[in-house]
Amino acid sequence: MISARRSPTIPLSLILLLSIGLASCKSGSEAASTPINAASAQYIVLAWNDLGMHCLNPTYDQAVILPPYNTVWAQVIQRGNPPTVVTSGITVEYRMVNNTTSSNKKSYGQFWDNVLALFGVSLVKDTGLNLEDPNIHNSLSGTMVMKGDHFQVNGIPVTPVDDSGVWNPYQVAIVTVKDGSGNVIAETRATVPTSDEINCGKCHGSDPLLDVLQKHDANQGTTLAANKPVLCAGCHGSPALGQSGPGSSGTYLSQAIHTFHASKGATCYDCHPGATTKCSRSIKHTAGDGNCTTCHGDMTQVGGSIAAGTRVPWVNEPACATCHTGVAEVDTGAALYRNAKGHGGVYCAGCHGSPHAMVPSSQDSDNYQAIQYQGAAKSLGSCGVCHAGSKGGGLGEFLEEHGGGGTACGVCHTVVTTVDAAKWPHQYQWKNR
Repeated sequence: MISARRSPTIPLSLILLLSIGLASCKSGSEAASTPINAASAQYIVLAWNDLGMHCLNPTYDQAVILPPYNTVWAQVIQRGNPPTVVTSGITVEYRMVNNTTSSNKKSYGQFWDNVLALFGVSLVKDTGLNLEDPNIHNSLSGTMVMKGDHFQVNGIPVTPVDDSGVWNPYQVAIVTVKDGSGNVIAETRATVPTSDEINCGKCHGSDPLLDVLQKHDANQGTTLAANKPVLCAGCHGSPALGQSGPGSSGTYLSQAIHTFHASKGATCYDCHPGATTKCSRSIKHTAGDGNCTTCHGDMTQVGGSIAAGTRVPWVNEPACATCHTGVAEVDTGAALYRNAKGHGGVYCAGCHGSPHAMVPSSQDSDNYQAIQYQGAAKSLGSCGVCHAGSKGGGLGEFLEEHGGGGTACGVCHTVVTTVDAAKWPHQYQWKNR
């Protein structure tokens, strides 16, 4: 497969559409390359961040909540009739755009200075923790690991400052797929979001993380300030860091923080980034305050549900089906949205975008793949993205070419669970005769 950067056959209209996404994803002095012509490519690659936002501490010499840690998933699809998810005979590589180091920016180097004391692991600078594969320590570029039906890179130690010194919580990775001979067969870009905008200073003064330790000592009789740096999850278990229980304190970190601050006038964006970052950015799902409580409940409800044993933080999360009622495949059952698969074995996030950043997103880089593959910042719904025999018009194309109405689906597909075209594609089971 020849890269489009060497091919003269890319339609001008496609280049214009792609330039929208490319311009939004440029960072620093690195110019964006022309992507492979997705409309005629043999392969496509979908890539996304697993959570839609990762947080990290601004410093690592006082109280520490989260390390620099970001995870990206990718699926490679061979276009065809039918399309197939590919995991063998290829390699999937990633590299951050204009972001090659973390340890020499702001105070992030303290993480590597204190990582052994905090996490019990020795790390080479600019490599990260890995909660899933502890012997693999990824950097800001490298090769993703195959995980069954997809590829993953865990624990990218990316920070929100690029090599030009610009603070931006929406960093971008180029994800490249190569065949066994090293030829590039697919390429895309994905937002790798990370923010240090944890605003404890709103209530805790000019040295907020030290103040947190001192107040904890005064209220609980601990000696944390004298033994800093302190990992909060050392006593208060956090499944975000791979811990399965509430820790030696008997109280999950999420329960302790939400319950204590529920009566202190704190808002979600004080701790979850934030007033500038605005990490919840899906246009259809958010509001000025992030709309966090609509899905997660307010702080009293979050803390209370964990205390009551009806919620485990990071394990029990809101379900799409709670709001999107009457659409069978939107109900992912016990699987979280970020882990769930849908049409053709493609992960929900592959077509709809990361949690908290479902397309269309107010952040341009989140919309890159939708524009790359179908020319519009909407959830991937054009058949031609994956199906080589389709003209790419999605439902509109189908209704035009097949006489309209859901009943025509049965001509080619054996199971049609609804004739309501408005519910396409989630209630159609595309099974070839």
